[in-house]
Amino acid sequence: MTKQTGALAWVLMAVLSLIWGSSFILIKRGLDVFSAGEVGAIRIVAASVFLLPIAIHGMKKVQKKDWFLLLCVGFFGSFIPAFLFAKAQTQIPSSVAGILNALTPLFTMIIGAVFYSQKFTPRTVLGLIIGFGGTVVLILAGTGGDLSALNYYALLVVLATIFYGANLNLIKFKIPDLNARTITSISLALVGPLGIVYLFFMTPFVEKLTSVEGAYFSLGAIVLLGIMGTAIALILFNQLVKMTTPIFTSSVTYLIPIVAVIWGILDGEQLFLGHYLGMTAIIFGVYLANRKKKPVQPAQVPKG
Repeated sequence: MTKQTGALAWVLMAVLSLIWGSSFILIKRGLDVFSAGEVGAIRIVAASVFLLPIAIHGMKKVQKKDWFLLLCVGFFGSFIPAFLFAKAQTQIPSSVAGILNALTPLFTMIIGAVFYSQKFTPRTVLGLIIGFGGTVVLILAGTGGDLSALNYYALLVVLATIFYGANLNLIKFKIPDLNARTITSISLALVGPLGIVYLFFMTPFVEKLTSVEGAYFSLGAIVLLGIMGTAIALILFNQLVKMTTPIFTSSVTYLIPIVAVIWGILDGEQLFLGHYLGMTAIIFGVYLANRKKKPVQPAQVPKG
């Protein structure tokens, strides 16, 4: 990467951290009225409708071999995780969900190494380990040392991060010719109809919207989540995948917990010393994993 591209990559990472770090509190507000399935479906429908004009325009660029891959991107990167995160947050705090999301780089590295023969420097591995260690500290701090507070619903978030890791590698190595907007909009357009069918024909969504107090506020939170946290953020995210490496891109999930925990504090959750230690380790791990070794400059030969 050039210096300009590298600077832009870090800016995109910061913006994505703010957007996705705020996603968990929006899911929490959506769950005040709607079920996990409804939250997931509304999120996908809102994102797909918002990006539909871009999808229609971009369809002419898609080759036959890419359609199935784009469908996989829609499921792995959007549809399945949207439902998994919503279901998980019915039983675990939003801040814990945000923290567990930081497992994505680890699974990205594992999937890349197993299926795409990717090799990583010792510095990258060490950075990931430090970042993951910071995540563990945050998990422990968030439960007050009570491991029983992390029930099996937390595994749904872990499963979602595995899908994210697979999606990252899929975009980077299998769909190199399509731009970020085309990948995001069309992949969402392919899974959006499933969300519509589920939402309007398999849930009491319309009944809740017209009869439950606070339904429109919760709906607004989920629609905002769909537009910002799924549609716009995925365009930025997929652009980041194109610009950098899967490890750099997935490292954004090491910064998301910091924003998620801050939102948790504003929502009445306590911040312990472990949160500070964990977040510090995460930031250092991201820096170390993505720090490039400076090339050795050739010695200057004195001119006689």
